[in-house]
Amino acid sequence: MYPRPTHVQMLGDGRLKVAFEDGVRAELDFSPLAERGGLFAELKDIALFARVLIDPEAETLVWPNGADICPDVLYHLATGAPLPGELAWAAAKCIHLTRATAGTGA
Repeated sequence: MYPRPTHVQMLGDGRLKVAFEDGVRAELDFSPLAERGGLFAELKDIALFARVLIDPEAETLVWPNGADICPDVLYHLATGAPLPGELAWAAAKCIHLTRATAGTGA
């Protein structure tokens, strides 16, 4: 299990800045994910996309429409860390890293 997200900030244009427990910070572009359809298509609505939060129980990004992102996939995207097990999820190919900074530890 990788470090979980601790903070999320809307940057605009389908991008979020996500901080993790170990201090890693990444800007991720979620706009291609909305093109995949389903619950993610609803995230084209910028007002809905902006309502992202970190669910304390799921320990990941969630939206009011029920869309969420696996926290291990988020960390993989931010750092390039290998995905555990068979977790090669399609979203990992849709969300793009725009910038990352290394953490300073826990």
